[in-house]
Amino acid sequence: MARSHVERLELDDLTCWRVRYGPNELLISQQGAQILSYQEDDQPPLIWLSEQAAYKRDQGVRGGVPVCWPWFGSLQRNPQTVQAMHRQPAQAPAHGLVRGLDWQLLGIDSDDNGICLDFLFNTADQPLADWPHAAELHLRIRLDGRLHLELTSRNLGDTPLAISQALHSYFAVSDIRQVSVEGLHGCRYIETLEDWQTCQQEGPLQFSGETDRIYLDTPAQLSILDPAWQRRIQLHSSGSNSAVLWNPWTDKAQRLSQFAPDAWPGMLCIEHANVLDDIRTLAAGEHHQLALSLWSEPLND
Repeated sequence: MARSHVERLELDDLTCWRVRYGPNELLISQQGAQILSYQEDDQPPLIWLSEQAAYKRDQGVRGGVPVCWPWFGSLQRNPQTVQAMHRQPAQAPAHGLVRGLDWQLLGIDSDDNGICLDFLFNTADQPLADWPHAAELHLRIRLDGRLHLELTSRNLGDTPLAISQALHSYFAVSDIRQVSVEGLHGCRYIETLEDWQTCQQEGPLQFSGETDRIYLDTPAQLSILDPAWQRRIQLHSSGSNSAVLWNPWTDKAQRLSQFAPDAWPGMLCIEHANVLDDIRTLAAGEHHQLALSLWSEPLND
């Protein structure tokens, strides 16, 4: 039976929890209910956290798994039904409204099979600026040798609620120029760096420059092949038919906050999402769950 342990700690302005289950360790911030890091003893991290990460109130931490909700990216790039939920879409911050706010920790439960943390954000109790809707957001984080995230959105109001969202996961890689992503062959994608053209993926995705693509009709299973670290990170999702893949490369890395200029080779964002034609409109009382499980496997000799 694996042993579990939970420790509360303060990182600058933020209350966090360090969670261990066997050899696996998670670091989670109450602000944003954000996973900050995840790794197994003596192994490279699976989830990347910037060495320049700032643990400040009212701002996201660079790295980990930020929760982007009730919209992803620029609100004005979202479908009109999502924009209409906000009173001033032209002034809305990128990636929604819950990353820089404290969530309620409902509880921490452990058993012989793992450890589970439940976080809640209720907009009736914590109204969101210029977003006058009643909704409940529940994030369940389970560690059992694999990491499982379940993000459930529930419409508490009496009119339809349109959302886009993402689990903005930063994965640690040995060198972005040497890894590939499997499972996207045949998928349509929006090439945001080329006037938002629609293209189609052929074969595994490899990286040779700045990448910012929105993949559509994505399968449940993707993987990151990393020969230098002799591992494959397996990603299994549900409730999502879209994903954003991002790496800033050399030039953009110079302009990012909380990001060392030479940090770009060591990270890759694969953001399982509900964006563009995969947004969700919830009827009164309806809920939707976006889930992701991740783990690593050694490459075969």
